Order: sequence, then C-alpha cells, then structure tokens
Amino acid sequence: MTTQRAILFWTGTTVAFVLILWLLRGVLLPFVAGLALAYMLDPLADRLERRMPRTAATAVILGGFFAILILALLLVYPIVAQQILDFVRAAPDLIEQFRRKVLPYLMELVGRLPEGGAGRVKDAISGEADKAVGLLGGLISGVIGGGAALLDALALVFITPIVAFYLIRDWDHLVAWVDENLPREHADTIREQMRQIDRVLSGFVRGQLSVCVILGVFYAAALTLIGLDFGLVIGLVSGALTFIPYAGAFIGLAMTGIVALIQFWNEPWMIALALGVFAFGQFIEGNVITPNLVGDKVGLHPVLLIFALLAFGSLFGFVGVLLAVPIAAVVGVLARFAFARYRDGPLYRGGGPDP
Repeated sequence: MTTQRAILFWTGTTVAFVLILWLLRGVLLPFVAGLALAYMLDPLADRLERRMPRTAATAVILGGFFAILILALLLVYPIVAQQILDFVRAAPDLIEQFRRKVLPYLMELVGRLPEGGAGRVKDAISGEADKAVGLLGGLISGVIGGGAALLDALALVFITPIVAFYLIRDWDHLVAWVDENLPREHADTIREQMRQIDRVLSGFVRGQLSVCVILGVFYAAALTLIGLDFGLVIGLVSGALTFIPYAGAFIGLAMTGIVALIQFWNEPWMIALALGVFAFGQFIEGNVITPNLVGDKVGLHPVLLIFALLAFGSLFGFVGVLLAVPIAAVVGVLARFAFARYRDGPLYRGGGPDP
C-alpha cells in the first residue's frame, strides 16, 4: 500500500503540475527564460561568491551579461532591423516574382504528369500560393499592429532580468530547500538522478548555445559575402533556431533556397552556391561542431526528439518548443533509471535465477 500511495501521489503531482503549466502557458516565457539564464550563470556566481557577497556577485554577473548583450545588439541591430524592414516591404514583390518566375516552371513540370493528376496538382499549387499570400498579409499586419506580441516582448525584456537575478541570488537556498524535503528513504537515489540530469542538461545547454553562436556567425557572414538578399537575417535566424533540433536546419535551408531561387533565377550557379553554404554548414555542424561541443548529451533517439518537439509545441506553444529537449532529456534519465530498476526487480526476473 505504501508503494501504491507513493505512485498515486507522484502521478497526481505530475498531472497537476502539467495542468498548471498548460493553464499559465501564456505568461511563462519570461520566467522560463529567467530560469534558463539563472541555470547557466549559477556556476559563475558560485566562483565569484568566494570573493564577494552573493547578491553583489549576482549583480555583477547579470550586469556584465546584459552589457555584452546590449553592446552586441547596438552593433548588429541597425543592420538587422533594416534587413527585416526591407524584407517586410519586399515580401509582396517576392511573392509576385515567385508566381512569375518559379510557378510557371513548376506548372511546366507538372504538365508532364498524366492529365488528371496534373490538374489536381496545379489546383493545389495555385491554392497554396493564395494561402501563402494571405498568411503573409496576416503576418505583416500582425507585426505592424500586434499589441500582444509587443507586450510579450516587453515582458521578456523587463521581467526576465528580475527573475534571473532572484533565482541566481537564491539558487543555493532553493536547492537546499528541495534537498531537505526529499523523502528520506529515497533521498540518496533522488540526488544521484538529479546529478545525472544536471550533467545532461548543463552539457547540452552550454554546448548547444556554442553551436548556435558559431553557426549563426558562419551563415550570416557567408550568405552576406555571396550577396544573398537578407543573408544576415537568414543566417542569424538559422543559427538561433539550431537550439531546436531540426528546426534551424529546415527553416534556414527553406529561407535560403526561396530567396536564392528568386534573386538568382538566371544564375543557377549562384543558387547552388547559396545552398552549398548551408549544406557545408550542416556538414560541419553534424560531423565536427556538435560531436565535439555537445556529443550525445541528451541520449534520445531522433524520432523521440521530434515527437517531444511536436507534443510540447502543441501543448505550450513556443515555450513548449524551447522546453521540449530539456524535458525530454530529464524524462530520458528517469526512464533509464526506471528500466534499470525493472531489470533488477522481480517483475523482470520472476523470482528465479537469470537464464
């Protein structure tokens, strides 16, 4: 009965926690960002704490972090902002060029299909093109007049530093409080699993952030050097989205391909060069950068990672996408522990000797 009550308690607690997160998903982003920032900067705060009070160390770390961030934004923002504005203004023309240049070519290829299939594909292409124009118009109007998005951005900018400050300052006290309230009978086991989770998350988060920075700089520089329109924005966005497995590669390649196809329609070798930059970046990322900086920190199959991204994205939106991989890593550690206990228990062994 004790085991059954424990299972019921922890199951109910988990369900209630997920339900609360789902109900509050609209306001979670600045708190999730603050928690991630505190988790990454806490080791540095521990080192500085040997020389100054914890509150002063926290202020110095966050002040330095945001000073570097603001400086980087001031250096890059004017160019990025101009490219974003240019892209928004040029978007209708890009769509029109796509219809005038690319769509007839696609229709010609489709025309070689059997008659019935060709008609259906042509209708589908035309319908999707109309949808794309409508979605683009909605996106532009949302960017221009989206008060909710502006409020979210302001909350992220102003609330995240406050949350991060208090979490870094009180991190050791929070960890000690959690440790004091662990079930005494299983405290050592829980501590060991938490240490494994910390190793997985710290290695993945810090390594993946390094990968994002390296790829973002490479894509932005290379695409700008070859003269691709909006190359700086495409490169930075692709690098930033690398933190979400597969999303950065897919979105970056799609954006690069579409813009290159329209801009260099009469220069196939330039289209190949733009796509080659992205292909080279993906090759280096998959074979050199990620294996050395991240390795197999998460320890999950790619299919499970894709499922986690879709599931958490569906439940919690953008916050869920950001949390999908870390939560999947935690679940992976706990699942491996549970499976190991199952293999050592009577349910697997059946009470008899090993075969």
